[in-house]
Amino acid sequence: MENEKLLLLIDANSFLHRAYHALPPLTAKDGSPAGALYGLSGALLKIIKERHPEYLAAAFDRPEPTRRSREYAAYKATRPKVEEELVSQLIAARGLFQNFGIAYFEKPGYEADDLIASLVRKFRGSANLKILVFSSDQDLLQLVEGDRIQVEAPVKGISNTVIYDAVKVEEKFSVSPQEIPDYKGLVGDQSDNIPGVPGVGPKTAAQLIAKYGSVENLIQQFREIGISESKIAEKLKGNEEQALLSKKLAKLEEIELDASLNALSFKLDKKKIAEYLSRLGFASLVSRLGSE
Repeated sequence: MENEKLLLLIDANSFLHRAYHALPPLTAKDGSPAGALYGLSGALLKIIKERHPEYLAAAFDRPEPTRRSREYAAYKATRPKVEEELVSQLIAARGLFQNFGIAYFEKPGYEADDLIASLVRKFRGSANLKILVFSSDQDLLQLVEGDRIQVEAPVKGISNTVIYDAVKVEEKFSVSPQEIPDYKGLVGDQSDNIPGVPGVGPKTAAQLIAKYGSVENLIQQFREIGISESKIAEKLKGNEEQALLSKKLAKLEEIELDASLNALSFKLDKKKIAEYLSRLGFASLVSRLGSE
């Protein structure tokens, strides 16, 4: 599209977690853990060089309880505790984005996914704007819309990625992006400890969504007139509310954010970024920045 501009939205926690586990331990000049910050900095330089975004923003998770954890105490309960070395870098990453000149958002009670969904909703109608979300979280795939709103996800480490448009999402899940919450309402999500319906796998879930359209309609058919698939009826029995809760947990929550597209304008300030990277001792990244 002529004169199309790009808004990049970064799932900061996702990138930092992947960088922390993908790279060997590294310390900054002051001795503090810095491997995740190094990985994130390198990833940002690569993204900026390859994508040339006119607008950039990042979103962070917060430690406070969320709507999901209040509604379902076991939400994400199976995840291991975040190591202190990563916690300190999650905190320090706010300064990283500031030094890169990238706006970031965080809000108590909401996850980064919800904030990204809110920004997508706010700007999706902007003329000649393409939106690209960087995250490994599959929940964000529900935001995909044709090829104007896409998700780029790392598949190995943080450098190798795959871009999901609507066609790619359907190839992977056999449902549309908008049906991802229904899909997870039935299948669940092990990484987030969302239960779904016991015994319903990906293939069956996709078939049910294709036939009934939504979890709500499937349950209505089951309760009011019964459904012909006896095995499915057996699995649904007693699990209807769990399916509805699972869908609700998987669905991204959109809130009103005080942000304008102009406020997210991005311009690469090599001098400021180089000074920041030098303070951390990231000499190789300073050299790469200079060569670019």
